[in-house]
Amino acid sequence: MPTEEELFASVDALLEEEPQLPPPAERARLREAAGITQARLAQAMKSTLQTVKNWENGRAEPRPPRLQAYQRLLEGWAAKYPRLDAPSPPSAPAPETTTAAPAPRQPAAAPASPPAAAEPPAGPEPAAAPDAERPAAPASPPAPPRRPARERPVPNIAAAPYRHGPLAVLDGDGIAYGAQGILLECPATTIPELVEWTLTESGLGAPRLHRAGKDSDPLIVLTASAAVRLGLPERLEGREARRTLRLPDDHPVVKQLAKARWKLTKRGFGPWARVYRPAQGGQRQCVQLAVLPWDALDARAWPGAAGLPPARLADALGLYATRVITPRGSTAVTGLELMTALRPPTRAVRDAESGAWVSGRNPGSLGTDPVDPAPPEAPAGHPVAQGWEGGFLDEEVYQWVRDVGLLSDAECLLPFAVGLDINTAFLAAAARLTVGLSGPEHVTRPVFDKKIPGCWYADLSHIDLDPRLPSPFTPTGERPTGPAWYATPTVAYAQELGYDVRPAEAYLRRETGAYLDPWHDRLKAAYLDTLADLGVTKDLTDAAFLAAMERHRQADPALAMVLTAIKATVKGGIGKLRERPQGRHHRDGERWPALERPTWRPDIRAAVISRARVNMHRKMLRTAEATGLYPLAVLSDCVVYPSPGESPLDFLPYTASGKPLPGSFRLGPSPGLCKVEGVAQLAWAVDLMEQGYNPARHIKDGVDAVLDEGE
Repeated sequence: MPTEEELFASVDALLEEEPQLPPPAERARLREAAGITQARLAQAMKSTLQTVKNWENGRAEPRPPRLQAYQRLLEGWAAKYPRLDAPSPPSAPAPETTTAAPAPRQPAAAPASPPAAAEPPAGPEPAAAPDAERPAAPASPPAPPRRPARERPVPNIAAAPYRHGPLAVLDGDGIAYGAQGILLECPATTIPELVEWTLTESGLGAPRLHRAGKDSDPLIVLTASAAVRLGLPERLEGREARRTLRLPDDHPVVKQLAKARWKLTKRGFGPWARVYRPAQGGQRQCVQLAVLPWDALDARAWPGAAGLPPARLADALGLYATRVITPRGSTAVTGLELMTALRPPTRAVRDAESGAWVSGRNPGSLGTDPVDPAPPEAPAGHPVAQGWEGGFLDEEVYQWVRDVGLLSDAECLLPFAVGLDINTAFLAAAARLTVGLSGPEHVTRPVFDKKIPGCWYADLSHIDLDPRLPSPFTPTGERPTGPAWYATPTVAYAQELGYDVRPAEAYLRRETGAYLDPWHDRLKAAYLDTLADLGVTKDLTDAAFLAAMERHRQADPALAMVLTAIKATVKGGIGKLRERPQGRHHRDGERWPALERPTWRPDIRAAVISRARVNMHRKMLRTAEATGLYPLAVLSDCVVYPSPGESPLDFLPYTASGKPLPGSFRLGPSPGLCKVEGVAQLAWAVDLMEQGYNPARHIKDGVDAVLDEGE
């Protein structure tokens, strides 16, 4: 038998433990019985509405000093509003009953919670099983509340572990704003504490886009005040920091991370910092940080982001993450990462001999090993291009202006110049495009096959086309002067025009596939859905479409910003396929880091741009055949036409039934269709042409356009 001293010691130990709170359902009952809303309780506890909701649904537990205060409040309410179904003897309280099973809890919940039944296959946090062992509720109803608390439920709550969405924007008061109104209390005061909180308590992250891929790491966006609170400089200071766009290795924050055994990628701690530890048990431990005052969100891709409040910015970024992917850097980096997320390089396969599951090549992907291009496909500074004198592939976007001497008198009498812009031209070109998945093979005197991706050395200089149209075979629009290297779509278009093409040699890829198809489909859906949110839908008439496009950016600036980011993701992702060396110390012939990526594929970029340019020429040719109108200039995906009116409806061809002429320029929101880029006086455009300038570069509000070559 235990002694009296031992029993007293055990009781004292229990008294010294942290206060034990009633179950989450009882907490909510007591608050409602007192007629107090969750918002009012949050104000009294000096906390946030979302934190109180988490306390009452079992997703989180209060910590000192709020724990003791919350315990005192609940005890006071319990004395005033006892349960009607509780038995009369106070010494033997009946088991707690609920009318519904409580929500799953975090591992950090009160000790009364049962252990997790099973751990989910992905994500850092296991989900606790509902408390299913409690007896059924008696027939007597619970006490009615004095004043029903009608709270709006928190939207977008997914299953654990990513119940709070993919990302959050953190302010200087320690409030993390998630998408769709989610608020989280973040107690971290250092970067290591922030990383730990994000992985263990925040419930942030996003599930994989492919069953063989990886979940998206949680993203924390730091405002200027949050950066200062966590020990970061509001701006990168010093010559070295500005040049490298990262903190020096001896900065206190970098030292804190190293001391806590966190690692940084080779990019270091810059505007987009990735903090991680090696994966354990197949689970990643990685957090992405974006520092807003360090220009993490480029104004060209995210216009107006700097002026949005944290909650609105979280909504916009969350929408982008849901429709595209959680941002992982610039929109160009994100566009490239999206390709890999949708086409992972490996998958689990069963070994035929041992029967064990091993990592194997994922069909249709680029694999895990980088592939060097053929000499004509490489930039001049690439190692394989050193000593090469056979010419290079020149598949770039149009930069063409018609000779002023080729303007007719009838054209000069027209009053207006109207610029048409092709919606996401690179995205439209990527649709169902067959690209090479393997390395190049050199072939002499091949028979051209439009189904084989590669580059072909052929002479297209004999093809004589109307000089009022740019040549489809060169980015300058000038007629070729001799043999040159061309991507498959360019040579296929020459055959489509009825000309015989006999290549002298080629670099071909035998393993092929539509690698970009899922990338195209996801971005197309994101683009169209966001346009529809702005009031531009596919069912509009041409006149209604033009009117909707004039006002769509004023409807919701944050949504318009997301639309711009989606378009930048398309162009930047294609450009990243041929990323150039960074830094002034690079020398021709030296390898640079991007070459070690399987996604460094200049041949795929060339095929996309070739197809986009050919698509543009096909539309211009069909329009000329139907209307006799020829463009004044072309720049990338913008073409300028002389017009009798200020609207493209004044010159675009339509059939007798009023439908757009097939094969010509068509108005609409879908990729490959067009919208108005700008309108100006024809005399203004001709004056620019006479001075050697391209009016397509300036027709958008008279602003100098940025040439986008997919770089």
